[in-house]
Formats: sequence, C-alpha cells, structure tokens
Amino acid sequence: MRILLTGANGYIGMRLLPVLLEKGHDVICMVRNPDRLSVQDSVRQKITIIQADLLDAESLKNIPSEIDVAFYLVHSMGGNRDFIEKEKKAAQQFVDYIETTRAQQIIYLSGIIPKNKHLSKHLQSRYYVENILYSSTVACTTLRAGIIVGSGSASFEIIRDIVEKLPVMVAPKWLNTKCSPIAIRDVITYLEGAICNTDLYNKQFDISGSDTLSYKEMLLQYAAVRGYNRFIWILPVLTPRLSSYWLYFVTSTNFSLARNLVESMKVDVVAAESEIKQLISTEQIEYKRAVQLAFKKIDQHMVVSSWKDSLTTSTHRKSLTEYIQVPEHGVFTDLKYRDTNLSKENVLQSIWSIGGTNGWYYGNFLWKIRGYLDKLVGGIGLRRGRTHEHKLNPGDALDFWRVLLADQDQGRLLLFAEMKLPGEAWLEFRVSDQGNTRKVTQKATFRPRGVLGRLYWYSVLPFHYFVFNGMINNILKKG
Repeated sequence: MRILLTGANGYIGMRLLPVLLEKGHDVICMVRNPDRLSVQDSVRQKITIIQADLLDAESLKNIPSEIDVAFYLVHSMGGNRDFIEKEKKAAQQFVDYIETTRAQQIIYLSGIIPKNKHLSKHLQSRYYVENILYSSTVACTTLRAGIIVGSGSASFEIIRDIVEKLPVMVAPKWLNTKCSPIAIRDVITYLEGAICNTDLYNKQFDISGSDTLSYKEMLLQYAAVRGYNRFIWILPVLTPRLSSYWLYFVTSTNFSLARNLVESMKVDVVAAESEIKQLISTEQIEYKRAVQLAFKKIDQHMVVSSWKDSLTTSTHRKSLTEYIQVPEHGVFTDLKYRDTNLSKENVLQSIWSIGGTNGWYYGNFLWKIRGYLDKLVGGIGLRRGRTHEHKLNPGDALDFWRVLLADQDQGRLLLFAEMKLPGEAWLEFRVSDQGNTRKVTQKATFRPRGVLGRLYWYSVLPFHYFVFNGMINNILKKG
C-alpha cells in the first residue's frame, strides 16, 4: 500500500512509521519542516518526504495523487483562541485535496467523545474535524482514544511529573473523573490494523485497554509500579482556572495545554464497547503493565518520540528555520574558548548529553531558579527535559531550549531559547580540530528587544561569568 502519513514527526506518527515500513508499505511522510523529521538515515532512504502545511492549500499539491490510504494525525491542544477554526480549515483543505487523489480511506485518531456532555474546546475541535473528514467522498475510519500511556506521551509525562515530585498531593476534584487509558502499542496496532479494513469504513470506534480508572487511581497505580507511597487529598474548591495553575506549576506542561487538559478532564471519558475488538486483535494491555512497558523504553533509552517535540505546544512562531542563522549585529554575546587534548568524539558526547537529568554542568540550582521564574511569567520552565539521554536531533525539546542544529560531523550544536525573554537567545557549541588538539567554542547570543531587553542582559551578566565558564570547563571534564 502507498500510505500518506500526516503529522509524521508527531508523537503518534513517529511510533507508527517504523511499523508501516516493517509491514512493507510505501510511506509518504508529510511535514511542515523536513529538517524536523528526526529519523535515521536507513529509515530516511525508505520513505518519501514532502513539505506541506494543511493551512496552505497550495502546498498540498505536493502530495502525490497515487496514494491508497491517508493517516490524519494532525492536532494541537490549541495555544491560540482561534485554534478550532484553524483545525476546521486544515481538515477541510485536506479533504478537498484528498478527493482529487486515488485514496480509498482516511484514518483519523481522535479523542473519546462523551455523550450528552459539554465538550471542552479540545474535544470540540476533534468532533468538528471528524465531521469534516466524514463529509468526504473517501471512506473514513475514526479511532477515538482517551489517555495514551507510553514513554514520551503528554499524559504519561504529566502523570510521571505529578507522582514523582509530590509525595503528598492536595489535588483538584477532577482527579475523581473516570477515563479509559490505552497503551501506545495498542493504539499503533489499531491504526495499522485499520488500513483498508472495509469493515471499518465510515465508522467511529472507541479504543481502550482493559481498565476504566479515575485519574486518582491512575496516579496511585503509577506510584505502586514505581515503588512510591503517595497520599492524595481531593478538594472540591479548586476552580478550573486554579486547577490549571496547579497542573501548570506541578508538571512540565505549559499553561495553555494545562487549561485545555483540565477542561477535558472535568467529564468522564469512558470508552464505549465496540466491535473493533473483534475486528482487530490487540493485547488490550492493562494500565499497570502499560506503565511498566513505558519504563522499559525509558530505561533502555529507546524513546522514539515525545509530546515535547511538538512545536505547537512551545512556540507561537511559524517556523524556527529562520533562527538557524545566528545574528551578529545588534546583539550581546558571551564567548568562551578552550583548547583540549581530548578526542573530538569524547567532547561531542559530553556536549550532546547536556540538559535533562544530566543538568547543565554548572550552577544547576541557578538553572532551576531560572526555570521556576520562567513558569511564573507563563513560560515552559525547565522541566521538559530531553527525549533521549545522549542523542539530540533538530527539533528536539531540551529543557527550555529547542535544538536547531545537531551535526556531529561538523561538530556543531545550536540551541534556541523558548523561555520567556525580552528578546531572543541562542546557545551554540562548536568543536574543531587544530592539529593535535581540539578547539571548543561556546557562544551565547542575545538579541534584546527594546530597553527592557538590555536591562535584562546586564542584570544577568554577573551570573554569566560563573555559569558559562563553569559550563565549558565541566564539559571538558565530563569528556
């Protein structure tokens, strides 16, 4: 089968891609920015990559007409007020173009839609997209999932944040809400099994694991798997806004995502029984085992994708490609050089391991304070961590930075700051051969915005002397 995979660099798309290739399908990956499709060269040689944006109808002409099945895996939790209208527009333009191809089926991964309940904006957008896709002359199959449990998923990482950081919790009342969690491998099995399955055409199916649990039960069961004792008291007085702030400050999510999650969590999202369990054979993994499987991936450093890699949750900019060229004029810089006898490979390994649980090699408490201050002003904070312990790819989230370039052959790592700043900031590392020695360059660049930006730079300048000197020195010690 020739398959179009939209959202190929998203959390689900990155998990589905290797399965489709293993099954022998010819996969066309549609992405807005090909540089952000972080796959190995061996995989890249087996796929076709096209650049297109669902909000740009003209760009959809890059999609070849010779496709059999199209996966619609594009969705955001909505950082902007008009995100629902954008979702509807994207779906309609997708349908308009797909109808000009030979595609037989659209497969859409949606959310469980509770009946006779007030829908959150997040679930409203999913419902609207469903209706638009079903208006197409191409057969559509919708799989509706609730909480997806897997290493790197938004739901899993938020649960992980809450349980591992709070031994005692005074929590909002929505922790009593019921839901139907599902393991990521069951989701992928259902998606792959739906391909050209005529029994599934023009139908919607709720998919889930074997459990129906409250969010409180999921937290406590997660704690049990990890060997923690946790105590939870639920207060009925926390409003949705206060609940959003609670989730925002406790976890690594941003406030926009926290707000949309809280809205969705106010009502039960329990999967309805459907015939899909007879039509597609899955393990129907129970929640505790799903958590155990997720940690097997984490312990083996095999996290394929993460919700944090999605730009829609972290930046309002259309593209980060324009930030790859670091400006030289009208900027402040902090430049450090070191010569070393260490091998280039050892230095690069040390640089490529920076951030996340490894820390920033000097003054980690100062970095944590900076992350906390960022959260206070509505930023993402420091706790996004990193997807892989020793691997970086363009587009990866790295605490409150975004990886723009990660080229070990050229010995260059370029990061762009996504914390709240009165300006724009870059952090760059270069390693070059100088005969028998290596030259290591560390450069922080800040382009201020107005007077406030200049005041900010000078206010943190005393800390830069210690932090940046300590960082480059310890990079070499770690190497």
